Amino acid sequence: QVQLVESRGGLVQPGGSLRLSCAASGSISRFHVMGWHRQAPGKQRELVANIVSGGTTNYADSVKGRFTISRDNVKNTVYLQMNNLNPEDTAVYYCQAQYYGMDYWGKGTLVTVSS
Repeated sequence: QVQLVESRGGLVQPGGSLRLSCAASGSISRFHVMGWHRQAPGKQRELVANIVSGGTTNYADSVKGRFTISRDNVKNTVYLQMNNLNPEDTAVYYCQAQYYGMDYWGKGTLVTVSS
């Protein structure tokens, strides 16, 4: 059983920063891919960033240069550092892990960027 628990999001002013974390049950080194997705109101869920077991990272064009994904295999946690946030980043952010071809999801955490 894979459980993923995201940290609390929150309200951030435009230009601000926020770091999300995703704690997994058990070792994250077993997951081939871990990532962050988001779903804005009225829009489909989209990939924000992911990190492959070998360390390769991938980012959506809209967040390149602003967001950084990282993983701590000792703490079994994946992070998403978000800088220079703008209102278009407002969404529910979901942690995702891929294990033997199966996708597992956290419950999501709301990030609101507004003045």
